[in-house]
Amino acid sequence: MSTRIVALTAAIFLATPAFAQDITSWIVDDSFDNVTFSVESAILDKGLTIDSVSHVSEMLERTRVDVGSEITLYSEGVVYSFCSASISRTAMEADIMNIAFCPYGIFVFSTPENPDQTTVGHRFMSGDSMAPVNEMLDAIILEAIED
Repeated sequence: MSTRIVALTAAIFLATPAFAQDITSWIVDDSFDNVTFSVESAILDKGLTIDSVSHVSEMLERTRVDVGSEITLYSEGVVYSFCSASISRTAMEADIMNIAFCPYGIFVFSTPENPDQTTVGHRFMSGDSMAPVNEMLDAIILEAIED
């Protein structure tokens, strides 16, 4: 247990958000199961309801041969979809077109090459009206990886 705490503490200290193609993500030295449990808990702790969990890695692996691929992309990978009534209302009152971004998603995955590392993140939504959404998603993730 203390090894996990030290590794996670080091990962958090070294984990800085990466911005690529409008995605914000963190890589942590922790298992997929631990990170998904922490993300689920952090979402629920904010009083939010998880609308769905998309098992992306399972779908891609199940259909891999059918689409002619030999590459296994993820060991495990999910996307949590959820919304916040108050934050969504603020964003959509500022710009009615922000409906396009709801529900919001947080992804979590590990890869066959790095099974002891887990990546967690979300789409970064540009514009001042979406800043509260990005802040909420960042806060949920930071709570999850700091536990």
